[in-house]
Amino acid sequence: MVAELCKTRKFAKATHHSWGLITAEGPLKADDGEAGAGMVIVRMLEREGLKDHVVIVTRWFGGKHLGGDRFRHIQEAVRIYLADL
Repeated sequence: MVAELCKTRKFAKATHHSWGLITAEGPLKADDGEAGAGMVIVRMLEREGLKDHVVIVTRWFGGKHLGGDRFRHIQEAVRIYLADL
């Protein structure tokens, strides 16, 4: 899915594509340089009891290191997705 997303020029230029997915076999995740980001996404999906939903959080580095704030941004992106279900 990330490869398909990156076919769009805007997303191809993004710095990070972190994602999480829960399948019948268990959780899958990727941080793409955002250590721990995939697990944040997976945990939020687990809390909602959602399987077979992939959530990709894309971020562009803007020159400022976000530190722990990046997790708040990731959580907010997942919350927006969950609110639209």
